[in-house]
Order: sequence, then structure tokens, then C-alpha cells
Amino acid sequence: MHVRLKRDTRCNASARSAGILGWVPNLKLVPLGLTAEEWLTLRGRKHRQKTSSANCPSLAIHWRGWLIGVGLVSCLLAVGCGSAAAPNSARATGAVPAGGSPSSLYVPATTAPGGLRKILVIMEENHDVGEVFPDGMPYLWGLARKFGYATAWSDVGHPSLPNYLAIFGGSAFNDPQDCMPGPGCTYPGPSVFGQALARGETARAYEESMPQPCDQADSGNYDANHNPWAYFPGEAPSCRSGDVAAGTPAAGALVSDVRGGTLPTVGLITPNLLHDGHNGTLAEADAWLRTWIPVLTSGPDWRAGRLAIVVVFDEGDATEQVPFVLIAPGVSAAVVRKPLNHYALTRLVDEIIGTRPLRHAGGAADVAAPFGLRLR
Repeated sequence: MHVRLKRDTRCNASARSAGILGWVPNLKLVPLGLTAEEWLTLRGRKHRQKTSSANCPSLAIHWRGWLIGVGLVSCLLAVGCGSAAAPNSARATGAVPAGGSPSSLYVPATTAPGGLRKILVIMEENHDVGEVFPDGMPYLWGLARKFGYATAWSDVGHPSLPNYLAIFGGSAFNDPQDCMPGPGCTYPGPSVFGQALARGETARAYEESMPQPCDQADSGNYDANHNPWAYFPGEAPSCRSGDVAAGTPAAGALVSDVRGGTLPTVGLITPNLLHDGHNGTLAEADAWLRTWIPVLTSGPDWRAGRLAIVVVFDEGDATEQVPFVLIAPGVSAAVVRKPLNHYALTRLVDEIIGTRPLRHAGGAADVAAPFGLRLR
């Protein structure tokens, strides 16, 4: 985590020799990927602090987890009141939430990326770019700044279901309303899940709060409209085995696959209605990501450089422009400005599978090259 410690105007030689207590009240936390000045400017406030030649310059300190106390003391003893430059690879991972810790925000580096072979798509709900960035979901905005994001990513229709079908089926089909899977509201395969399985690859959907595998009915905070695999009856047996309840960061199918290095070639992660911005707040959606992203990046798939994670919103509210964030090895501060839509994500998924683009994805723009992705 990146932290800036700033002395006030009383910083002088005697204060330096007095120890570290004078530093603690001036601790500033900066969201991931931003300097303090960038963050304050972004929020519309310019921050300038005049200091005399006797004052101490900024000191940047990095720590992780349980090394907080020891690292802080050691760094201050080593550099005194001088300045220390922060390497780009260890920039901030977001402000620490109440009750949180720096280690919970840590996204580890990968070792020797060998090309992407797996992708997880996290679906969020019903907000356009202006509502989300930068203030609506500051943790996600930090990830966007650190890794990469698109500035002109569009949905393909309304309401939710056509967008889920577009991403995972390559078509919005008949632009259905949010109907339950059943007569008049199912579609021919393949889906991208079926494409992966047909090539001997793996596919899984992790649905938070889903009562039973491939559930076709709403229940509590589970919304069947947000589970696209259930709309392809020709893949029903695969859906029943591969479309599962996500579980929690402590236990369940998703964290088990993370720890075992067995995440699928194609994976969908659907937070429940409280955590995807649909019924809950953007702050709740951001907190959910803040909990799960460090988990997803803690396993062998991420560390070996073979996993990409996409966070995308299904549809906009005031506009059609929705947030699209790409978290992947080798991607750093990438900003893609050309117009793109959900079919471009379908194309990316198919490229990772190693198969032909599905339906409308065949005419979609390329995503891999602009973001500098290295595929297998």
C-alpha cells in the first residue's frame, strides 16, 4: 500500500531526533494508482502546502500486512526526514476502510507472465461511467488507474438481460425483457461457456446467493436474469454442473478454485443484488470488490500470469456509457479511448478460449491489442 507521511511546519532537527510520534497524526492515505495531488485535483480541490527550507519533504513508505509497525519504524530510522521515491509497481491500493487493513487491499505481482489462458468477468449493475468514477466506487477507480480501463464502453440495450446475453451469448437475440428462463425466453447455443467446453476447456459461473445450481427462479438477493447460462437449454447439463453458488471469501466454490489454481478458462462472477449496485449502493458494490479482488489475485492462476479479471456494468442509467476495467498481468495504466461495446468483451473471451468469435462478436473491435494483452 502507498502512504504519504507529511510533516507539518514544526518539523525540524530536534523533532527528527525525538522519534516517530510526530508523524502519526499527519498520515495520509491515497487511493490505488493516484498520488495525493492527483486524487485531490480529481475531486476538484487543489492542495498546496507551503513549507520552509527547514521543513521535511514527503516521505513515501510501503508496507504490507503485519509488517506495518516494524516497517514504519525501520523506514523512518533509515531515512530520517529525507524523501524516498515510490516504485510504480508498489503504488497505492486504495484507502483503508474502517476496520480494514492494508493487506486486504494488496494485489500481488505476477511472476513470469506466460500469456493469458483464463478470464473472470465480474458483472455490476445499472450505472453509467459518470455515476461510478471517480467518487462512486473509489476502489474500482483505483484498480482502473493502476491496470486499465475503457473510456467509451457502451451497453447494447435495455434492460439487463439483453446485455448478459450479448456478452455470454454473442447476441441480444430478441432484446427480451427481464423474463425468467422458460418458454419464449430461452436461446439456442452455444454460449461462450459451451464454446469453451466444446474445445476441451473449462467453464464456470459463480452466482452469489443462488440457492441451487443453475437456478432458473429469483430467490432473495439472487436474480436469475443475471445468470445467462440458465437461458441456454441445450447446455442444461453443463449448467447444472458448472453454474454454482459462489460462496464467500472464506469458503465455497470460488475461493476453492482460486486456492487450487483451478479457475476456469471462462468464468462469470455475479454478485448478489445488494453487492452489484442493483439494490445496494455503489459503496456496497465497491466494498464487495475490495474484499474479493485480493482473494482472486492470491492464487496460482494470477501469480503465474495466466488470469485476467474484467469488471463491467451491464447497462447505463443516464447514458449508455458504462465502466469497463481490465485487471491483468502486464497491463499498467492503460487507457483505451476508442468506442467499444459488450461484443468486444465476447470477442476477448473467445480469443482466450482459442475459438472463433461468437455471433456479433465477429464484427466487434479488438480489445487485446489496445490493452497490450499477451494471449497464449
